[in-house]
Amino acid sequence: MKKQRTNFLQKQCLKKEIIESPGHHSIKEKVRRGSQILVRLMILSFIFLFTVPTAFAQDTNYYTNDQATVTIKTQQVPPPIPDYVQPPCPGDGYYWTPGYWAWASNDYYWVPGVWVMPPAVNLLWTPGYWAFIDDFYCWYPGYWGAQVGYYGGINYGFGYFGNGFFGGRWEGGRFRYNTSVWRVGRNVHNTYVERVNIDNNRNRASFNGGGGINYRPNRDEVRGIQNHTPANVEQRSHEINMSNERGQFHNTNPKPAVHSMSAPGGQRFDDRGRQMRMGGGGGGRRGGRG
Repeated sequence: MKKQRTNFLQKQCLKKEIIESPGHHSIKEKVRRGSQILVRLMILSFIFLFTVPTAFAQDTNYYTNDQATVTIKTQQVPPPIPDYVQPPCPGDGYYWTPGYWAWASNDYYWVPGVWVMPPAVNLLWTPGYWAFIDDFYCWYPGYWGAQVGYYGGINYGFGYFGNGFFGGRWEGGRFRYNTSVWRVGRNVHNTYVERVNIDNNRNRASFNGGGGINYRPNRDEVRGIQNHTPANVEQRSHEINMSNERGQFHNTNPKPAVHSMSAPGGQRFDDRGRQMRMGGGGGGRRGGRG
């Protein structure tokens, strides 16, 4: 005959017999305290079990399956991020926002990287990104915030190498420029040098997901979405204005005519940083693209 195992209910009955037996008050007290601790641990375990995975799922879904903030959907794959030279900063206080592919008239068009004035001090720019979700390429627009958040792991260059930000920092209400990745002119003196290890073999894909870049946000990048501010009027006008230029559309001109600009509506530069007819300026070496 097999030896019967004492199940959970039988163990509880044995405990009850011990507790209710005369002359076992000390054992009764120990069991009572142990039971209280066990109940508390069970409650905490259930709270952890059901709250932590839920919070994590919310953080992950916001960037992968939740399309509440998606502004554009298309089934046409976005082109790779082009390599180009960053123009010099036009003056103290300007902030670099990297170029990206936007969508209009059934085609992608290149919005040149441009120097802009932030809407307020202590704000940093998180670039927008494309994500491949349910057979569609979905656009998540960029935003301003107290810290740089998730931008799909896209290597935009110039301090935006896929995660985090290395272009500079705010100190005492002024922005300081890291000249190892951002190119500033002689009229900008609020600078420092912080070397950044750049992987020059990084994927140049402009979208996150299957066939592109497989990267999910870390906790710091998730926090970056909180209390964000949308692109300012100048940035929105810059994007709309470039949609009116045929030379920026990929199907018409796979290599964009204008790669970067000194400011919205300002000087224009080609991929080598050379001044174009509609503006003036200089060239220079690009601040580290992988």
